[in-house]
Amino acid sequence: MIGRLNHVAIAVPDLEAAVAQYRNGLGAKVTEATDQPDHGVTVVFIELPNTKIELLYPLGENSPIRNFLEKNPSGGIHHICYEVDDILAARDKLKAEGARVLGDGEPKIGAHNKPVLFLHPKDFFGTLIELEQC
Repeated sequence: MIGRLNHVAIAVPDLEAAVAQYRNGLGAKVTEATDQPDHGVTVVFIELPNTKIELLYPLGENSPIRNFLEKNPSGGIHHICYEVDDILAARDKLKAEGARVLGDGEPKIGAHNKPVLFLHPKDFFGTLIELEQC
């Protein structure tokens, strides 16, 4: 069921500083910032040969990233995203095995314009998991 690693998401308290560090310090290819109002974040992708790093910055007062940064002021890894062929089949299998899907359980369109779901971190050893249909 699980496919390749799509990205590792890092919440950052200063998006411009994070972009500069990856672009200038590490010489990475960095995308333009994109607002994702449905998810309450602004995202930037660091494109690597084998995967991506997603930088997350709060968008709006109700952003889940704002809450994360209040607990982790320096930022940090927020979630890991894996690709799946069929997000509904993956969801149903995981729920049948006792995993909790966050939100209303229905996929939403993510930053890559593909359906995504998030799985409760307590069911995955403290790691928030995002599934993205490839």
